[in-house]
Amino acid sequence: MSDTDDLRALTEADRWIDRVSAQRTHLPEITELAALEAELRGLLKNLHEAEEVAAPVKAAFERVAQESTRLKTRASDLDARLATSTANARELAAIQAELTHVRELLGASEERELELLLDLEPREDEIASIKLRAQPGVARRGELLGIIDELQASLEDELVALRASRDQRASELSSALSKRYDAALARVGTSGAANVIEGRCDGCRLALSPLDFDRWKSHAPDTFMDCPECGRLLLP
Repeated sequence: MSDTDDLRALTEADRWIDRVSAQRTHLPEITELAALEAELRGLLKNLHEAEEVAAPVKAAFERVAQESTRLKTRASDLDARLATSTANARELAAIQAELTHVRELLGASEERELELLLDLEPREDEIASIKLRAQPGVARRGELLGIIDELQASLEDELVALRASRDQRASELSSALSKRYDAALARVGTSGAANVIEGRCDGCRLALSPLDFDRWKSHAPDTFMDCPECGRLLLP
């Protein structure tokens, strides 16, 4: 193969490496994942806000419910004592008075418990609704992470093969040509050489001046002019 062929093959190899490297970070699944995570962060914010609003109501409901349970237990104990007591009338009257008072307290406590329950239910419904809306997104996020890992691993394997092939092609260039190519590659990236298409360097996409275009056309075979704009070696 000629120097031109070797240089063209190396240029194509570097361009493929650049494409595959870019693909690793520009997968459509990555874009979908970013949008999905933004949506989930929004739902999480809504969830935290709803939980903060519900928390004091829930705590109050639980305190009142515990008090209602305590009063029910006390009323039950007093009922049992009245039913089985052999105490005198005064003692029985005291028990009855306490029972009446406990039942009054229990009635007020149960009314407050109901009020708090009615206040709490819509807040807990909102929390449950947010969690329900987030479930498909959480499941899809797990799927996307797995897909992205697999695709990136596959692309990394491809890059390993491409780089090995690239190194082989680079070794076929002469030392002088390799130095020129590597210098241009380090300066502009992607590739150190470019084709001229319709009077333009297809590396920087800029048109050659008529004088530069004539100079490029007049170069002898296997000799290469640098692009005046980007410095890539211009292939015939």
